[in-house]
Amino acid sequence: MKLAFQYLKQKNIFTSKLNMKSLFVFALFLLALQTMNAQENNSKDDYQAFIIGGHLKNMHLWHGSVVHPGAMIATSIEYNSKNKKFTFGFWGGASFSTIDVENNATGKNESAYYKEVSIYTKYRFSDVFFIEAVSHNNYTGVEERGDKLQFWSYDKTQGYNFVDVSFGYNVTPNTLLYLATIVNGGSGDYEIQTDGSLKNSWTHYFEVQSKVWQKKEASLSLFVGGAWSFITDKTFYTNNAGNIINVGATLSKNVNIGTYKLPIGVTTMWNPEQEKMVLQLDIALF
Repeated sequence: MKLAFQYLKQKNIFTSKLNMKSLFVFALFLLALQTMNAQENNSKDDYQAFIIGGHLKNMHLWHGSVVHPGAMIATSIEYNSKNKKFTFGFWGGASFSTIDVENNATGKNESAYYKEVSIYTKYRFSDVFFIEAVSHNNYTGVEERGDKLQFWSYDKTQGYNFVDVSFGYNVTPNTLLYLATIVNGGSGDYEIQTDGSLKNSWTHYFEVQSKVWQKKEASLSLFVGGAWSFITDKTFYTNNAGNIINVGATLSKNVNIGTYKLPIGVTTMWNPEQEKMVLQLDIALF
C-alpha cells in the first residue's frame, strides 16, 4: 500500500511537471503566433482597402462655380485596390445653412439645405495618367421646388443628375493637366434650338494645376480652367460661348494643435465671366 502511494505520488509529480512543460510550450507557441501575426500586420500597414474622409468648409467650390455659398461638411468613403490602380467611392455634402428655392406651384421661396451624394471611380494607368468618372447627384431644393425626388434619374431637364468623364496627366510631378467632359447633356448641359428641340453640348472643362512653392509643411498651387463646347455655343459653365471660368491659388498648410496636425487649405477663386471672387476655407478633419 505504501509502495502504491509512493508510485501515485511520483506519477502525479511527473504528470504535474509534464503539464507545466506542456503549458510552457503552448505559451511559447501562442507567443510565436502573435509575433508572426504582428509581423504580417506590420507588412500590410501600407495597404488600406477602405478609406474615409471628412472636410469642413465655409463654402463649396467646383470648376469655377460656387455650388453652395455657406458652411458645409463633406464626407467620403472609398475602396482602393491593393495595386493602387482602382478606386471606387461615394462623396457626400450637406450644408449648415439654406438657400432660397422658388416653388413651382406657389411661386414662393422655400428654404433648402445643400444635399449631394455623388459616386466616383478612378483607374490609374500609371503614376502620371488616370481616367475618372463621376455621377454628380446634387438634389438640393428638388422637393422644395415641387419636383419628385428621383435619385437615379438622369433626365437632362431635371437639372440635378449628370455624369462626367475626365482624364488627368501629370506632365511633371508638380503639374497636372485635367480634362473633363459632361456626358449627353446632363443637368441642363444643352442648347434650346429654334424648333424647341434640345441639342446636347457635351461641355469640356480643361484645367492646369501647378504647385509653384513649398516650404516644410506649406505649399502654394496655382490653377486656371476654362470651358467650351464643339457642338453648341452655350456650355454647362458659361452663359454663351466658351470662356476662362476658374483662376486662382490654393495655399495648403498643416496647423499644429498639440500633437495633432490639422491640414487646412485656403483657395482664392476668380471667375472672369461672372466677375466673381471668393475665398474658400477647407479643413481636413480626417
